[in-house]
Amino acid sequence: MSNKAFIFDLDGVIVDTAKYHFLAWKELADSLGFDFTEDQNELLKGVSRVRSLEILLGIGNVQLSQVEKDKYLQEKNKQYLSYIEKMDTREILPGIPELLSFLKAEKIPFALGSASKNARLILENLKLLDDFDAIVDGNDVSTAKPDPEVFLIAAERLGKDPKDCIVIEDAFAGVQAANSAGMTSVAIGDPEVLRGADYNLMSTKELTVTLARQLMN
Repeated sequence: MSNKAFIFDLDGVIVDTAKYHFLAWKELADSLGFDFTEDQNELLKGVSRVRSLEILLGIGNVQLSQVEKDKYLQEKNKQYLSYIEKMDTREILPGIPELLSFLKAEKIPFALGSASKNARLILENLKLLDDFDAIVDGNDVSTAKPDPEVFLIAAERLGKDPKDCIVIEDAFAGVQAANSAGMTSVAIGDPEVLRGADYNLMSTKELTVTLARQLMN
């Protein structure tokens, strides 16, 4: 049996919630009277909710008081939650069900390491909540990626040495976090953007059992 463990990011790896974040941020931008595009949404990938609002307001050149910011953050989250409450197993990204089944069958532990505070709700809707050996989400960490805290906590909960952990990520900040933790980083998406990863894949379809075996050796 391998001594390795896997740590998965959530958004863009297990499921694509980015589109729902985009819709919720776009509605907020519309209500503030400016346009927000899918290209601009890339700037918010792997970034905390508070920082995302700062970036959004910068794009729209809008100044808000702290009270207004808090109100809009709550509204955005409410809107986002209304989208993810409707999610189901059909939204799991290609390659993921087969990979998780293989890891379970081989008794290779795996954890979730996500900045999302809604991670458990999403996993529950995807019927994956009980499959993970550990879940570390936005409620467990005090610092966001690229700080390695989320992955180090996940390794600790799995009882694994960081160097034996393989992280699957789709954001540059996540790749940096995995590398800082001394873990193997597997990036999904544009290698130009996700530079510095140990392995680059274009999509989750490439997360095959064959690749998992290679990573563990």
